[in-house]
Amino acid sequence: MVQKLRKNFAYCLGIESTADDFSVGIVSADGKILSNVISAYIPEEGGIHPREAARHHAQVAGEVLERAFQKAGITPKDIAVVAFSQGPGLGPCLRTGATAARALASYLNVPLVGVNHCVAHIEIGKLTEQAKDPVTLYVSGGNTIVAAFEAKRYCVFGETLDIAIGNCLDVFAREAGFKQKEGKPFGAIIEQLATQGKELIPLPYVVKGMDLSFSGLLTAVIQLLHKGKYRLEDLCYSLQEVAFSMLTEVTERALAHTEKPEILLTGGVAANKRLQTMLDSIANEHDAKFSVVPKEFALDNGAMIAWAGMLAFQHGITTSVEESFVRLKWRLEEVHIPWIKEA
Repeated sequence: MVQKLRKNFAYCLGIESTADDFSVGIVSADGKILSNVISAYIPEEGGIHPREAARHHAQVAGEVLERAFQKAGITPKDIAVVAFSQGPGLGPCLRTGATAARALASYLNVPLVGVNHCVAHIEIGKLTEQAKDPVTLYVSGGNTIVAAFEAKRYCVFGETLDIAIGNCLDVFAREAGFKQKEGKPFGAIIEQLATQGKELIPLPYVVKGMDLSFSGLLTAVIQLLHKGKYRLEDLCYSLQEVAFSMLTEVTERALAHTEKPEILLTGGVAANKRLQTMLDSIANEHDAKFSVVPKEFALDNGAMIAWAGMLAFQHGITTSVEESFVRLKWRLEEVHIPWIKEA
């Protein structure tokens, strides 16, 4: 099956819909990304409203699919397999994507593959950066995980005990009155202001073993914000320094323990230059290669689902319609990874 796929350059179409983004990506069997179209739901105020986001996904699905095929320069009959984000994520959003994937796979009479969203973030980073066996720091609005491959699975060496780092930054940004303009993430706004910060304000630094907690840090920085005692730039700077130091500490300990040759940074928060600098520093200290997923693939995207789906399909993994129910809390380490050979 693998040789046939590669020879004929069959394609996998991936649908991503775990949260605020609805995206369709198309990849070839040899890892060429033909298209990656994203439509983002941006709430007028507050955080993500799952049902509103799902409504957005349903409304744009047809258009996004059409644009993905146009950009890829292929037709639906060229698709060999349809993959979709099966979890973890927000229920209404996941179900919208799964429904679209089932319908498309049935119409095209091709196999269906349910993909773990976290695995997809790692695999797209390995593909684009040619990483072989990294310790991965996956940081986004919904996830904060330090993981590495061991015994046919991506083992979690550390993770958040409460909120994710991306969520922490987003909540603070909204409390500070920031508005998302032209799709610019809240994290990017904080990063820009942080470059103008001069004073490092004491804030809670909570690392418990190999796990992290951001809720106390968020509460403390919001309280200081409302007191009006410190410059906003200094609060942004301090929030970043403390949160990213926590992430760097846990990543470094995982690197020292596993003795992996690489660090891979992925997820929406991966675009932050300060976090990149801190991780690059520890990579140099351990003689490890450091790489960052390109921004277009760091965000939630269909190409990563398509690539993870292709890898699974090439190794005999498909998902029946009866088993294609969404899995809101599908953990990374629960996924069997047959496409990576043990060292």
